[in-house]
Amino acid sequence: MEPLGIVFTEIGPDFLRGTMPVDRRTKQPYGLLHGGASVLLAETLGSVAANLCTAPGEICVGVEINANHLVAVREGTVTGTARPLHVGRRTQVWEVRIEDELGRLACVSRLTLAAVPHRTPASAEG
Repeated sequence: MEPLGIVFTEIGPDFLRGTMPVDRRTKQPYGLLHGGASVLLAETLGSVAANLCTAPGEICVGVEINANHLVAVREGTVTGTARPLHVGRRTQVWEVRIEDELGRLACVSRLTLAAVPHRTPASAEG
C-alpha cells in the first residue's frame, strides 16, 4: 500500500474509502492509470473492509477479483469506495467503485473473500 501512496480516508457503517495518486508509480507506459494499480486499490479496500467484519479468530482472504476499467485516468487522485454485497459466515462479496477527481467512474470491481481460521506463523508450520 505505502509504496503506491494508498491512504485510507474514511470509514462508515457500510463502507471503507481510500485514495491513490495517479503518478509515475501507478501509470502504465502510455501515461494512463494502470489497470493493475486499480485492482490493487480495490483489493486493498475490500480486504481490509472484510476483515473488519470477521469473527474473532478468523481472517478474510481473497478468492476472486474482477474489474471493469471504464474511464482512462491520466493524472490526479482516484478514490475507491468498498461496500458489502454479502457478508456471510464463510464468504463475503464486496464491490469497489473507483472514481477520478471529476467523479467519473473509472473502475468497478467485485471481490470475493473466504473467512478462514487465523493462524500465527508458528502454528502454520506445525
